[in-house]
Amino acid sequence: MEQVKEITTEELKKRLEQNEELELVDVREDEEVEEGIIPGAKHIRMNDIPAHIDAFDKDKEYIFICRSGRRSENVCYYLQEQGYKVRNMVGGMLEWEGETTKK
Repeated sequence: MEQVKEITTEELKKRLEQNEELELVDVREDEEVEEGIIPGAKHIRMNDIPAHIDAFDKDKEYIFICRSGRRSENVCYYLQEQGYKVRNMVGGMLEWEGETTKK
C-alpha cells in the first residue's frame, strides 16, 4: 500500500497564512469539532466519508484533520485507494497552534 502524503501543522498554518486555497476536511466527531475547527475546514465525520465520497473531486488535493492524526490517516488510505489526492495533517488538532473557530 502506498504511503499517504503528510503535512505538518506548521506547514499548513503557513500555507493558510499565505491565503492558499486548500481543501480541508475535519473528520472528528461533532462534540470534538464544537471545541474548535480550523477556519474554512469542512466537517465530515470519519464514518460518514464513504457516504459523501461523491462530494470529493479527483482533481483536487484534500487535507484531512482529526484529533491526533490517526483517524485522518485511515481516511486518507481509504480515499487514496479510490484514486483521490489526499494528505494527512500529522499530529492533528493536538498539535495545531493556528487559528480555530467555533462552529
